[in-house]
Amino acid sequence: MNYEAKLDAALGRLHEEGRYRVFIDIERENGKFPHATWSRPDGSQQPVTIWCGNDYLGMGQHPAVLKAMHEAIDATGAGSGGTRNISGTTVYHKRLEAELADLHRKEAALLFTSAYIANDATLSTLPKLFPGLIIYSDELNHASMIEGVRRNGGAKRIFRHNDVEHLRELLAADDPEAPKLIAFESVYSMDGDFGPIEAICDLADEFGALTYIDEVHAVGMYGPRGAGVAERDGLMGRIDIINGTLAKAYGVMGGYIASSAKMVDAIRSYAPGFIFTTSLAPAIAAGAAASVAWLKTAEGQKLRDKHQEQAKILKTRLKGLGLPIIDHGSHIVPVIVGDPVHTKQLSDMLLEQFGIYVQPINFPTVPRGTERLRFTPSPVHGPKEMETLVRSLDGLWSHCALNRAELSA
Repeated sequence: MNYEAKLDAALGRLHEEGRYRVFIDIERENGKFPHATWSRPDGSQQPVTIWCGNDYLGMGQHPAVLKAMHEAIDATGAGSGGTRNISGTTVYHKRLEAELADLHRKEAALLFTSAYIANDATLSTLPKLFPGLIIYSDELNHASMIEGVRRNGGAKRIFRHNDVEHLRELLAADDPEAPKLIAFESVYSMDGDFGPIEAICDLADEFGALTYIDEVHAVGMYGPRGAGVAERDGLMGRIDIINGTLAKAYGVMGGYIASSAKMVDAIRSYAPGFIFTTSLAPAIAAGAAASVAWLKTAEGQKLRDKHQEQAKILKTRLKGLGLPIIDHGSHIVPVIVGDPVHTKQLSDMLLEQFGIYVQPINFPTVPRGTERLRFTPSPVHGPKEMETLVRSLDGLWSHCALNRAELSA
């Protein structure tokens, strides 16, 4: 077997389709987000503005977060020392879990090294706790949820995206006595649309199902204390398990679930993805706790309001140019290009000519034919940065002879 040839063929297919992923060397500048420095292939340095980051609110450089992390490093050093069971549980981890439980008005929360692991570990463990469990999963759920459902060995049903009637049909077709769980998201990150939370909760009540919501792109961003869309809509108490991240709006890293004390205890006790993983560094936990606490305040709400205002401005301006954007009312601004080669070309030209950093989004992250540039405006993108982006994108779109409103979703 020529293994090298197999690798060459696999990588070659990605190059041929125009969706080979290239990592750009970016160095963020503390206190100057969204500005950063790009290390070009020739070794030179170029200032850039980040327009595709998930640090939605700039909390990764907030003074309260940095102060908490510095204090934790000075007090405890770098690493956690092991898994939570062996030596990796510290006052910082307990404090963060208490902040998260309070955020979601749940009895308990459980930390993981990422929201991906939190989804995978929890969803793959639930059938051990509820033998015969059937999981009903939205077809556009994140890869981490799909992987968790796939690996658990139990029954699964896939319902069409946000199609409550299809979900009802699937629920009604199964044994009324079988344990059930509906897994879905509050904000779907590629199109920026919202899940029908209330309607799904109504179905869960009717059919005796548990509810599992991924609020990864909503925590910190929506609701009076930043707990997500379920909080904003007054539905948080109807969700059994909430998954969230500390790596986007909260600006640090890590993931978690929040639920009843018994549910959290069971996942903690049975999930290999939790049991056998070294815990987050204390400094990371300390920074995340500070970020969660700060975004619960009135100042946090001001930041959320500013963020929504920026997203509306950008969408309005791009619509005015006739560019094919998707607008479901969330903070995510996708511009559909529809071709992987053109998408990469636009991304490269924006970076090289105008210092605008936005990565192309291609298959399998999005379906073929819907390749896009996904912009994430933040409260700290000023009028100058906005003007540069809009003018640059307008000029390049015409230069590349791409369709405009014809592709609009």
